[in-house]
Amino acid sequence: MPGNTFGTALTITTFGESHGSGIGVIIDGLESNFPIDMDHINSQMARRRPGGNPLGTKRQEPDEIEILSGLFEGKTTGTPLAILIRNTNQRSGDYSDISQMFRPGHADHTWQWKYGIRDWRGGGRSSGRETSARLAAGAIAMQILAAKGVFITAYTIQIEHEKATERDLSVIGLNNVSCPDREAAIRMERAIERARDDQDSVGGIVECVVTGVPAGLGEPVFEKADALIAQAILSIGATKGIEFGDGFAVAERRGSQNNDEMYAEGFFSNHAGGVNGGITNGDQLVFRTVVNPTASIGLPQRTIDREGKERTIVVEGRNDPCICVRIIPVIEGMTAITLLSLWYAHYGR
Repeated sequence: MPGNTFGTALTITTFGESHGSGIGVIIDGLESNFPIDMDHINSQMARRRPGGNPLGTKRQEPDEIEILSGLFEGKTTGTPLAILIRNTNQRSGDYSDISQMFRPGHADHTWQWKYGIRDWRGGGRSSGRETSARLAAGAIAMQILAAKGVFITAYTIQIEHEKATERDLSVIGLNNVSCPDREAAIRMERAIERARDDQDSVGGIVECVVTGVPAGLGEPVFEKADALIAQAILSIGATKGIEFGDGFAVAERRGSQNNDEMYAEGFFSNHAGGVNGGITNGDQLVFRTVVNPTASIGLPQRTIDREGKERTIVVEGRNDPCICVRIIPVIEGMTAITLLSLWYAHYGR
């Protein structure tokens, strides 16, 4: 089945390419009569908007959304809600010199093998540009979840070697890397600037916390809550791993140390990250995902061309030296879409 649709009780289908006329999303399965706050959607779009962060790409896109269907008098109708985001600042000429070569770390080579054709202008559909459509859908899902008392917050906890040790969520919006540690944020920004000066890039880790999740979301076996969230997050380009709760650290523990013991009002700990047996347990949902260094860098790299000949490539264009910052709202959005779908499956609309 083509992999352009995600979800079960609630689905999103995205379309469009990085340098095409536009991109968009169709959301199917929303509840009816929910009032949409357009200002909230626009504020979410601004968080990942190209050119919206001094540490990111220099490409400038307004990312203004057009709702084509599924909304009447400001409220959802329960029918498919279609959103279009037009591309306005493409510079396809930046990629013409490498149209016959494959960029290391990108999907160029695999797309050519799979389809026999690829859109070399900025990566086409494999570009991070596609995620703006997901975010538009996620912003709506976040509004609906907020009305149900569910709130999602993601933030950077590591850039290259720099790690956050504090979790002061009040300072996330006060720095350019959305870090909950004021001092670490300064070091992270410097690490990104150094990578940019070197025409290189850096990776990092994003943590996400969801409060207000009721117990009971998710199905046993194949539609576990954490499994579906993992699929949602790992479907975002540049994500390479995910862990829930204490994640891989539990390999060093015994069960007596790792089990979340209970009392009448809840749990004494949250090593599991809010999920047991694939079903939410009512505690905070916590996970982390690791993000690749941006594949597009200005340094010469070895590659091959479409004829299989060895070449040297230098990637031009306006690329992010670190993807972590702009991926954060997308992680929140995909989490919201997944949880709202699970909510509808459990409670109905």
